[in-house]
Amino acid sequence: MVGGAIGDAIGELAFHYRKKEDLCSAVNRIEKLTYTDDTAMAIGLAESILEKRGIDARHLGETFSRNFYREPWRGYAPGPPTIFSIVRSHGISYVEAAKSLFQGSGSLGNGAAMRISPVGLFFHDSDRLYEAACASAEVTHAHPVGMDGAAVQALAVAQAVRLDPQKEFPLEGFIEGLVAFARTAEIREKMELLKNILSDDLPASIAADRLGRSVAVDESMPFAIYSFLRYPKSFEGCLFCSVLNGGDRDTLGAMACAISGAYLGIGAIPRGWSDKLENRDTIITLASSLSELAH
Repeated sequence: MVGGAIGDAIGELAFHYRKKEDLCSAVNRIEKLTYTDDTAMAIGLAESILEKRGIDARHLGETFSRNFYREPWRGYAPGPPTIFSIVRSHGISYVEAAKSLFQGSGSLGNGAAMRISPVGLFFHDSDRLYEAACASAEVTHAHPVGMDGAAVQALAVAQAVRLDPQKEFPLEGFIEGLVAFARTAEIREKMELLKNILSDDLPASIAADRLGRSVAVDESMPFAIYSFLRYPKSFEGCLFCSVLNGGDRDTLGAMACAISGAYLGIGAIPRGWSDKLENRDTIITLASSLSELAH
């Protein structure tokens, strides 16, 4: 979760500092790394999981809503606040409100995947991971692709946290696990494309063009995973790959670096970055509690 928050915060800076040297100078210069709604919602998800010992859609929605009204300036996309307003006005469930968006199809954006790391940590050894990921996503992102993308990102975190970074990284098995886990054609096809791109050793610029960098989950989550798999042994390499190739930079950084952090651990994150992260101790406490109580 610390990795994801740092990827989020530095990714947000990358909208303004698009060259690596400029971005590094900015990070070194500022006193605090401030995260966006990506991390705010990951914190809310962790809080709800710990309180309910699992996914409770109503409690999760209430937690998201409460945190939004406390800090509406975090950079939320229009979807979640609209859902919170609908629930307040009409008294329906968060899932019903989420399903009402986009002419009743629900959102297939990356907002559920960007926050999913607490699910990957808590359910990393559970056969209920897919179900839990979808249940957490459906509160705001009810489209099948939105839920499937969040589930695959959750598996990436779950697989990463189970691995020993001192051993050789099992690239082929990691990717095959993601391909097999996907249940929609859109996500499965992108995971297959990701496998081929890595096999062909294509550079990040081409991978980003082919996999996508937009706010749609099937056009962003795959490139985030590419960034991790391109640099599995380097948190910095993963981060810079994810945020310096355009698109939804903060969310790409949040997703990629959540996996990297789960795999490498907090010790692999530059101390100068982690020390500047706002609410660092709270995030560490939440992540530790999720791991201790993991299913």
